Amino acid sequence: MRKRSTGTNGTERTATRSDRTKRSTSGRVVNVLPAEGRTWTVGVDLGDRTSHFCVLDEGGMVVERGKVQTTREGFRKRFEGVTPMRIALEVGTHSPWVSRLLKELGHEVLVANPRKTRLIYENRGKQDSVDAEALARIARLDPKLLYAVEHRPESVAQDLAVIRARDALVRTRTLLVNHVRGAVKATGYRVKKCSTRTFSDQAVDQIPAEVREALSSVLTTIEVVSTQILALDKRIRELGKKKYPETVVLRQVGGVGPIVALAFVLTLEHPSRFRKSRAVGPYLGLVPARSQSGDSDPQLRITKEGDSLLRRLLVQSAQYILGPFGEDCDLRRFGQALSVRGERNAKKRAVVAVARKLAVLLHRLWRTGEVYEPFHKAPTAHDAAAAA
Repeated sequence: MRKRSTGTNGTERTATRSDRTKRSTSGRVVNVLPAEGRTWTVGVDLGDRTSHFCVLDEGGMVVERGKVQTTREGFRKRFEGVTPMRIALEVGTHSPWVSRLLKELGHEVLVANPRKTRLIYENRGKQDSVDAEALARIARLDPKLLYAVEHRPESVAQDLAVIRARDALVRTRTLLVNHVRGAVKATGYRVKKCSTRTFSDQAVDQIPAEVREALSSVLTTIEVVSTQILALDKRIRELGKKKYPETVVLRQVGGVGPIVALAFVLTLEHPSRFRKSRAVGPYLGLVPARSQSGDSDPQLRITKEGDSLLRRLLVQSAQYILGPFGEDCDLRRFGQALSVRGERNAKKRAVVAVARKLAVLLHRLWRTGEVYEPFHKAPTAHDAAAAA
């Protein structure tokens, strides 16, 4: 005989009379497993303030539904001191620290790839409690269907946060510079071309009097942001030199500086993560998508999966390699052979192709520690066309 009860913490629980459970004075379930050696499954739908969870027993029956505060204290209060369970949750803002915390408490944690869980996010009756149950049922039946991802260690995440902070400041400075240029242009004048780093110094004398007062605070902010960017550049160089010496091997390639090298190492974490260097390109979304069916095989854009920041940095390096200051090498010749084919968007596709080859090259250098040879195998125009 089954009965339904509601605990003092607001959670709803369905259980049999034979369940062996202990409850604290607060009414929380302390031991939810009915017998030793049996694992139950939990699905957690993470919210910004409150997270919904659903607990299933080995037979797929809902044992408990409830909500917890999306804080360290909230998750500790609910999942500390209970028999280890399999807990599934989706990738999100809170998933890194939640997954680390639950692992510390002794649970098996599966972080689902949202690209592979369309069953959940395309549900016409989508609700947080329903999503939590769906995650639990998928994890219970076949965890491989979640295509679980592994969050990077906290120390690596903190170092990567330095690069992301710099990227945010650079984009902010670009927005402010464009604002000043647009405001000056609206008065019939123009700010001459100059480096973004020196923009605040050179633009101050070119701004007309009618908007000078309004834009003075913006110029001051640009100068402050530029100073902070330089400070982060110094910190990134120190990280690469002291903590990640393998970045020196990657910086042998022209167009790859401290930022790109460190971002590559921190994003991929370890060279043995990929059996073949060619797998790095698809991992970073630098290969064309496919939608082949019968005789139809249309040419699609790149998938843009994986880390967007690293992909953007590799594309910037590829633009430098193909630009006027790029050194002559295999990569440059490969891209030039593609860009002269005369097709529409040929130059853009050449940049992406060079970025993909650059990712493969960097992984190989990282894995082998070899000395970079710029002219190891210079491809012909025919080889470049076939590779594209």
